[in-house]
Amino acid sequence: AFKGYVDCNWLQIMEVGIDPSHASFLHRFFEDPDPNENYGRQFQFQTEEDGIPITKLMRDFDCPEIEYEETEYGLRIFALRRLNDNQMHVRVTNMFYPNVAVIPMSNDMMLTQWHVPISDTQSWWYAIFTSFEGEVDKEHMRRDRLQLYTVPDYKPRTNKSNNYGFDAEEQKSSTYTGMGTDINVHDQWAVESLGPIQDRTAEHLGTADKAIIANRRILMKAIEDVRAGRDPIMTVNQGNAADFRGPVSIDTVASVENWRVEWKNVAVERRKRSDWAPAPNIENG
Repeated sequence: AFKGYVDCNWLQIMEVGIDPSHASFLHRFFEDPDPNENYGRQFQFQTEEDGIPITKLMRDFDCPEIEYEETEYGLRIFALRRLNDNQMHVRVTNMFYPNVAVIPMSNDMMLTQWHVPISDTQSWWYAIFTSFEGEVDKEHMRRDRLQLYTVPDYKPRTNKSNNYGFDAEEQKSSTYTGMGTDINVHDQWAVESLGPIQDRTAEHLGTADKAIIANRRILMKAIEDVRAGRDPIMTVNQGNAADFRGPVSIDTVASVENWRVEWKNVAVERRKRSDWAPAPNIENG
């Protein structure tokens, strides 16, 4: 588990987490690192079947089709990249209402990240890393994150005061942003550059923003419910708390025709290989 400080409204951070297509641009790397040397880094692993580096896949198939399903916990979001006539890359992320994104880190690990307001214009993110088949290397992960964040204030060393480490030569040769290889820096720049509270009345959302649009509808409905004295989605109490289960996030390759079933089968098999996570009823989340 770890956390970090962000100098903007919590919803801006939340929305970058449920925008799967941004990764092909904001986190674009022109060369593919060795996945064995990048433990605990998102997008720095390979697909299970064909061994395609995720960085290459994101780069070569940069405009995924976005689909989503409304669930009892919020949204299940699919980023679909058709690799050829027969294969589909399926990346499943989740919005756990109102402020949690559950994201695949690799074929074995997933990230659950809460976006928590300090005030209207300042926020924390809290992250928990879950590994299905091997114990999380906590010391390695903590060491990596302490390279970017200071303690005890958990503020990023690379921030707006030093232009997020921008290097024009790096941008020409190795990364899309020119802001290093830590994607937390990329995300921090993207959400803070909008200002402390983004003026959403001036936006022009498109098809890549399907999940963001859906989340805002859920948020507005929840506001209406509270005003009317009704419980909004994901109201937890002593009677139902034990019923909630973490949603499944995964990154896999499936067939074009049957991907909706096959990604669930991959998730079940992953849990079967785990010594702590028995296979769940995927249909129920």
